[in-house]
Amino acid sequence: MNDWSDLFKITVALIAIVNPIGGVPVFISTTQGWTEAERAKTARVVAVSVFCVLAVADLLGTALLELFAISIPSFLVGGGILLMMLAISMLQAKDSWIRQTPAEAQEASEKQAVGVVPIAIPLLAGPGAISTIIIATHQAPGLLYQLKLLIPVGVIALVVWGTMAVASRVARRLGTVGINIVTRLMGLILAAMAVEFVVRGVSELFPKLV
Repeated sequence: MNDWSDLFKITVALIAIVNPIGGVPVFISTTQGWTEAERAKTARVVAVSVFCVLAVADLLGTALLELFAISIPSFLVGGGILLMMLAISMLQAKDSWIRQTPAEAQEASEKQAVGVVPIAIPLLAGPGAISTIIIATHQAPGLLYQLKLLIPVGVIALVVWGTMAVASRVARRLGTVGINIVTRLMGLILAAMAVEFVVRGVSELFPKLV
């Protein structure tokens, strides 16, 4: 198994799922009226929160599955369906309730810790990203591979930090149409990943059918 090739694929998948560009409008709206220094601090909080959530999923996700007696093939199918639902919303350039509910969006304007909830959780590091990380840990079981998975987690955290740090400029340059185009492209990549997860899960659950 080529670990570095797998890590690259996981990094691309996480970028598509987390979709930092798609989170720019929410970041701008929830930090409206803030100074650049306050926005910069919030961008760091978002990045650190995303890293922590995905790192915990990487290191403890398997233990949680074992606790609830969930098999990996079942999780692959369930996670693939979840990702496909998210991908369909992204292809339509819509906000998915999987990422953020209306109640959470409303709460964002009433809380100071918007960097953690709802921007980092669940808008960016939501169920889709968490499922992807947990599934990835089973490509090459072992602590060493789990530690290697912290590389794509760190990369996505840096991408999130960089994107949110220049969110105002990104929003001005791309506009609504540009952000929607990027979101649809990420959704297409995510849809392909979702199909791959489901196929792998079904092939392991029903090997005689494949």
